[in-house]
Amino acid sequence: MGHRVHPKSYRLKNLNDWDSRWLTIKKTPQYLEEDFKIREIIKEKLSKVGVARIEIERFPGKITVIVSSARPGIIIGRGGSGIEDLKKEIEKKVFKSAVKEKIRIEIKEVKDPWASAVLSAQWVAQQIEKRIAFRRVLKQAIEKISISREVKGVRVELAGRLDGSEIARKEWLKKGRLPRQTIGADIDYARENAHCSYGLVGVKVWIYKGDKFE
Repeated sequence: MGHRVHPKSYRLKNLNDWDSRWLTIKKTPQYLEEDFKIREIIKEKLSKVGVARIEIERFPGKITVIVSSARPGIIIGRGGSGIEDLKKEIEKKVFKSAVKEKIRIEIKEVKDPWASAVLSAQWVAQQIEKRIAFRRVLKQAIEKISISREVKGVRVELAGRLDGSEIARKEWLKKGRLPRQTIGADIDYARENAHCSYGLVGVKVWIYKGDKFE
């Protein structure tokens, strides 16, 4: 039997860093639960903005949440009102006790959205939800991602009841190189779900950005 490994976990330490950066022994379950809730709140509130990555760093009495997005201005809002509203909602839903840690939210801009597997997968899922023909979506996604200079190869895969067919199947398109079993290969990977009236359609995107070495 084959053993499938997440491309990012396969390259941790050498090429990629952890999305949650903290160290503790006694409070590990508590911190994991808080990180999970923070990510769920941000994804729910900013679902239409296009969030590429959510990083969480913990220091004594302080939490820094770094949100990478293609449209940072919408998140920040007028005079930073958007960040303040997001911070209040996190404090209310996650930290219910009297002792609250200081939360700081940073917004990073993703300069090339099509070089991000997460943002590309979100776009594909949105197009599938609009009932656009899946083959047309695959071709458009491949062409848009391939235009980026840093992209050396791309693969987009859809799985489910495509176009409402009775039998679920898998369809994919690929362009360029994609060495998925090479640890030195810098591969950005993402999974998203398209919520359709006939069920879920899974979206997977692999983007190869060349080789990296320590």
